[in-house]
Amino acid sequence: MLKKKLEDPGAILRKRFSSGCVLLPGVFNAISALSACSAGASGLYISGAGVTNGSLGVPDIGLATLAEFVDHANKICSVVDLPVISDADTGFGEAWNVNRAVLELESSGLAGIHLEDQVNPKRCGHLDGKAVIESSAMAAKLKAAVDAKVSDSFLIIARTDARGVEGLDSAIHRARIYKDAGADAIFPEGLQSVEEFARFRDEIDLPLLANMTEFGKTPLISFSEFAGLGYQMVIYPMTAFRVMLKALETAYGTLIQEGSQESLLPLMKTRAELYSLLEYSEYEESDRNWAKLN
Repeated sequence: MLKKKLEDPGAILRKRFSSGCVLLPGVFNAISALSACSAGASGLYISGAGVTNGSLGVPDIGLATLAEFVDHANKICSVVDLPVISDADTGFGEAWNVNRAVLELESSGLAGIHLEDQVNPKRCGHLDGKAVIESSAMAAKLKAAVDAKVSDSFLIIARTDARGVEGLDSAIHRARIYKDAGADAIFPEGLQSVEEFARFRDEIDLPLLANMTEFGKTPLISFSEFAGLGYQMVIYPMTAFRVMLKALETAYGTLIQEGSQESLLPLMKTRAELYSLLEYSEYEESDRNWAKLN
């Protein structure tokens, strides 16, 4: 149901990862967030690629605006009672843009965001041809982000894409600079082995977030392996989105070719199952209660 937003969601997420690694499924709209919540998630991640691909039908190259990210965050945080972190791309501009982004995104109910050190327009973190800004420029963005926080618990996560551009040593060096600039956690993007993730953990004394995306630079590493390495958060940004797209392709193709949806019925959530996920009966009950005479 529509809910009051969590009080201090960043504190909730910090408490959860202080006692063990947190698995954060990627979501891209409110219904996907409800589905992940129903499946037993303990936190959620709003994928920038999912928002951009899903709502605009364009590549993840920085075309989604701050207003669109805030809108998605507001809608998701209004229907789940889980801490949610969100991609915030490169911060939608320079330091003052980042400052405003944090003000807007924190007020939407998020537990935190991550900002990346790519040159804008950005590229998907697992593609070649990326470029990164100077570490000093990223540090200025992070300081602006930290200054904008209302709650000290709101997470500012610094993502570095330097591994694929300047090498692992540079990514670790940048992470130290970002820690000194006030980052609450580090997100090393595009690492290429378990050994690289282990070295990052050995070198950086901050909470770490790992991206376990598919078909990219990072081999498939299990959640338990990341937990064993000492990572605090693992995101799966596009896993459900890719499964959904495959299912859509099957559904549309079958409908067009067969002229009927009958063979698809076993693959569907029933009307009753959908209404249960949406808590339809609770909305009706509230309507009845509000309509009662005193």
